[in-house]
Amino acid sequence: MSFITFEGIDGSGKTTQARRLVDWMIGQGRDVVFTREPGGSAGAEQIRKLVLEGATDRWSAETELLLFTAARRDHLERLINPALEEGKVVVCDRFIDSTRVYQGLRQADMRELVAALHRLMIHREPDLTMLIDMEPHLGLDRAVARGGEEARFEAFGLELQKTIRAGFLQLARDCPDRIVVIDGNRDIESVAADVTAAVEARL
Repeated sequence: MSFITFEGIDGSGKTTQARRLVDWMIGQGRDVVFTREPGGSAGAEQIRKLVLEGATDRWSAETELLLFTAARRDHLERLINPALEEGKVVVCDRFIDSTRVYQGLRQADMRELVAALHRLMIHREPDLTMLIDMEPHLGLDRAVARGGEEARFEAFGLELQKTIRAGFLQLARDCPDRIVVIDGNRDIESVAADVTAAVEARL
């Protein structure tokens, strides 16, 4: 197992948990690369600014999906694939599952387009995905309090958070061998302990 991703609604604490896992794995003597999506490479970071900043209606659903796919392709070419080929562990804050949920649920016909673009341009799945599950109103409160310029998706509000959470939980039911659901409605230490245990069991 060498490619681990973290998923969850905005404000779920997944980034904190991903960083803690990286620190733990480094402490175990493993060569680990921590990265994020959208972003992770120079080109993908430029696209990140396009998709996470600005008005909620800045892009159509189709254009947004193409931007995310372009960012992921560059990320794979420049960072993820080279690191995996060198035998490193890659821990990524978001990957294809976020696109399946955030973009795939935007319109009725988007799921097939997400899947087709993934097969054509990405064709890589994580070995293990940690889904940090949280009550939508708590996640939204955290995300709004965090502030910053990257608030485009938070601006869609609570109903989107509920939809996204349901989408992630459905993915977990569809992919039980890959996706582990962790209760994120607890203190950081308790969540981290469960994440570490889940990863350690598969190493």
